[in-house]
Amino acid sequence: MKDKEIVYNEAKFYQIGLFSLNNAATNLYFALMGYVSYYANSVIGFSVVLISMLLTAMNVFDGITDPLAGFLLDKTKGKFGKFRPFMLLGNGIMAISTLLLFGTLEYVPKALQIPYFILIYAAFVLGYTFQTVVGKSGQAVITNNPEKRPLSTYFDSVFIMAAYGGSVLLVANYLVPKYGGYTNIELYHEYMIWVIVISGLCTIGAIIGIWDKDKVENYKHYETQKVKIRDYFEILKNNKQICMLILAACTNKFAATVYGHATVGVMLYGILMQNYGVAGLIGVVTAIPTLFVVSAGIKVAQNMGQKKALVLFTYLGIAFQIMMIFVLLAPNVNTISFNIHKINAITVVFVGIYVLLNGCKSITNNMVVPMIADCSDYEEYRSGKFVPGLMGALFSFVDKIFAALGTAFVGLVMLVIGYNHRFPQVEDTLTPTIKWTTIFLYCVVPAAGWICSLIFMHFYKLDKKTMKKIAHTLGKRKGERNE
Repeated sequence: MKDKEIVYNEAKFYQIGLFSLNNAATNLYFALMGYVSYYANSVIGFSVVLISMLLTAMNVFDGITDPLAGFLLDKTKGKFGKFRPFMLLGNGIMAISTLLLFGTLEYVPKALQIPYFILIYAAFVLGYTFQTVVGKSGQAVITNNPEKRPLSTYFDSVFIMAAYGGSVLLVANYLVPKYGGYTNIELYHEYMIWVIVISGLCTIGAIIGIWDKDKVENYKHYETQKVKIRDYFEILKNNKQICMLILAACTNKFAATVYGHATVGVMLYGILMQNYGVAGLIGVVTAIPTLFVVSAGIKVAQNMGQKKALVLFTYLGIAFQIMMIFVLLAPNVNTISFNIHKINAITVVFVGIYVLLNGCKSITNNMVVPMIADCSDYEEYRSGKFVPGLMGALFSFVDKIFAALGTAFVGLVMLVIGYNHRFPQVEDTLTPTIKWTTIFLYCVVPAAGWICSLIFMHFYKLDKKTMKKIAHTLGKRKGERNE
């Protein structure tokens, strides 16, 4: 089948790019909440076990709210579209709850701090769910062109690297030196203001990006469609593609939550390397080279399809992760430095492998988002139902459950190695236990997650050829409805 025979829902370059800012907006908050365990432990006084249990429970609650948000999104038919209201409302709720969480918890009586924390964090979760469900489902209306859809992976990689890299740079190289560590509440006060402002601007950009696609007239074909709760179960039963994608992505998500945990970063850069400033600078130093790797991944996806690109870079990620183990086992790993006068061979090797590894991580983590849109198109092709909200919510639900498990796993490991009352700090002494635990969490767990992901991707059938067939069929159906 030739592309000229297919009528695609096309999108302009800027629309794809701006809409990806929605993921940047939510990931800025996600990065901030990665430090909430340090805030609750070091400032408020919650124990490691308590805060780990609370965050795990709240992350599970986060997942449970996704089906409701997806259902509401698919039922929404207002004059402001389906997606824009959820983006704006979600970001507003996150901003308010963040201000309350980091700005008022210290003034609450001790006896009420735990229920207050739960209440405010639950509100944050609702806002986060509203905006993230758009990121998982909005791609379905942006474009269905299999050569343009992978571009969202490139923009997501750029903006998420900027969100995470910028957050770590801000914390490690500015806030920690300025405020003397994680025990100073002023660090969190300033950090939250940065996040609220920048995330708000990103949300505005994302709304502009989806504006022309998210209009009432674009959904007129689906006005008679009735979405019911039982559709979730019908989709899980009959849409095997979304099930395989969910399982493949969520084992990866578990691994990403573990290696990206703030505690693991402190152990890796602050204790193992004895230079926490590297944590902030590494993202800046490797940003452009990493984007070259991501660009190669996008090119593969455009030529061979998203499935083949995901599988290829998962294999490569495992290989580079194994190489990283040997780098971290080097006796002079604590000499890694970005000081121009102290750069040595191990610094060069570490940076080189980090670039390749981080590029693979960006591709495997972000490629799944446009692949959810593929599954949404497949569901419309299979059942005739256009339910991007349900599809995104199903994915996000399991995704967040695995993220919760990843958070709990890190807390459990800390408990096992003796950190019962506090999390590791950058000034802690390196011990064999900390060294091997760091390597296990940063290297071994991700490799294991990717291996599981490859097993599930073997059963995922939506390759480039299949997606062209689906786009052709859906285009014919739309043309018939317009006659």
